[in-house]
Amino acid sequence: MPQRIRLRVALIKPSHYDDDGYVIQWHRSSIPSNTLASLYGIIRDRAEEPDLAGRMAVELDAYDETNCIIPIKAIIASCKAADASFVGLVGVQSNQFPRALELARQFRAADIPVIVGGFHVAGCLAMLPEIPPELREAEKLGVSLYAGEAEGRIDEILLDACNGTIKPLYNYMAALPDMAGAPSPFLPSTLVSRAAGHYTSFDSGRGCPFQCSFCTIINVQGRKSRYRTPDDIERIIRENDAQGIRRYFITDDNFARNKNWEAILDRLIRLREIDGLRFKFIIQVDTLCHKSPGFIEKAARAGCNRVFIGLENIDPEALLSAKKRQNKIWEYREMLQAWKDAGVVTYAGYILGFPEDTPEKIRRNIEIMKRELPLDLVEFFFLTPLPGSEDHQKMARNGVWMDPDLNKYDLNHRVSHHPLMSDQAWEQIYLDAWKQYYTLEHIETVLRRGVARGLNTKQLFLTLGAFYGSVTIEKLHPLEAGFFRHKVRLQRRPGLPIENPLIFYPRRAWEITTTHLKWLALYLRLKRLHARVLKDPAAKNYSDQALIHGSQEDEDNLDLIRTFEDAIPNTYGAPVKHAKAAGL
Repeated sequence: MPQRIRLRVALIKPSHYDDDGYVIQWHRSSIPSNTLASLYGIIRDRAEEPDLAGRMAVELDAYDETNCIIPIKAIIASCKAADASFVGLVGVQSNQFPRALELARQFRAADIPVIVGGFHVAGCLAMLPEIPPELREAEKLGVSLYAGEAEGRIDEILLDACNGTIKPLYNYMAALPDMAGAPSPFLPSTLVSRAAGHYTSFDSGRGCPFQCSFCTIINVQGRKSRYRTPDDIERIIRENDAQGIRRYFITDDNFARNKNWEAILDRLIRLREIDGLRFKFIIQVDTLCHKSPGFIEKAARAGCNRVFIGLENIDPEALLSAKKRQNKIWEYREMLQAWKDAGVVTYAGYILGFPEDTPEKIRRNIEIMKRELPLDLVEFFFLTPLPGSEDHQKMARNGVWMDPDLNKYDLNHRVSHHPLMSDQAWEQIYLDAWKQYYTLEHIETVLRRGVARGLNTKQLFLTLGAFYGSVTIEKLHPLEAGFFRHKVRLQRRPGLPIENPLIFYPRRAWEITTTHLKWLALYLRLKRLHARVLKDPAAKNYSDQALIHGSQEDEDNLDLIRTFEDAIPNTYGAPVKHAKAAGL
């Protein structure tokens, strides 16, 4: 009987570089990596399949660079000690590709096979007529490229690795796998514990039917939606519960368009209310989710305590330019009020830099949003032509300037020019938007709304502070932030000098001290504000324009509608009253 091959597999989710060239790493990161969990679960599952298990013994490790320092030398040593091996750089986004290449160089210098996959590789191969320079550079290093999803395909890579025949390219973009019965995303609790709040993640569906021009999902995961079954979801919950993991980020781009949403939520409700499992989760939805009867109520009962909403903008002309006509601004208030009444914290993404945007319009729209929409948290982004999106494809085809530095394609750096705003004005209004929304006065308003609707305002005030402090103190977007920043002197972006220890370490000590003093000052200010809100005897009776369920006439007289009366017909084909009547 032939001897089983020892196959060492190291999966790494790369981070990316900050503006000073240091890798962004934390003691606890904020966002778990679903790709890392998915691939770990797939390889673990397939390695136990009898035919493969009889031929290979897979030794599997996973690393998320946002919350750990990658032990490159130890990984190389373990790979050298095995009969066969490869390093998988997984879930690599465009902004992470420069860092992924640097990691790949170090492993390839030791003759370790490297495979890189993720949205950047898949998006470029799907949308560009030629392979871009950074992928060519990876090929020159001997790095293999992987495009597509791994369910049902990973056996080929495992066998190729064992045989020493890893191919230069694995392109599975033409055939997207079914998700029903697919292996469960999974990470050991030791890895999950490195994410703030001990969150792990899974996707209950992939793909999106909409056509947003700035989106990469429709061109990578397809416009045909695919779904896991309620049995699949229950298996994920129970397996994680067995290792003490009870918080989840469900990463579907739009859980409300999952055709199995009700069956899944009913199963989660049963697990909570009958079987006694205690878990919470975050979902992402569109602005019409409240139109599905019972969706919001069941989501809250099932354990949804936070929801991310793709609001994107409140200006119909901006939505039209991005092919996002499904966002109907007159539905925003009703949808947000429904989530608020269910006691769920709301997040919204808001994009700055649509063609008709000006600093004055952006400031005006933020004030309308603060006054009339019961939002808790808002995340601001630059309109970014991400590789894999229609926007990027058109700009590349037409020779329009885009910043060549992929490290900046993180949605919080400007990488193109704007038709109306100078580069400086666009960058300034991005920073100003955070300060305009997260004033102490508006934070107090958000907390008062939360108390009136029964939210956990302790967690809410901490999150409000974390969002504001990430931008103003850490100089990073909240999605890239975490708890206690690590900086490794020797892990600096190629092309930038490695600093002298006598300069680096004293300055780093000063950075740590001043940064944490700023965080402490912010925390104490918000804690006093929160205590004042809770002590108000009338706190539970608080109301304002954003919370009031008004008559139709009242709704039509809101600035949210009146400001954009002229633009609404151009976007939706009819004035707002007729559009509502027609169900547009």
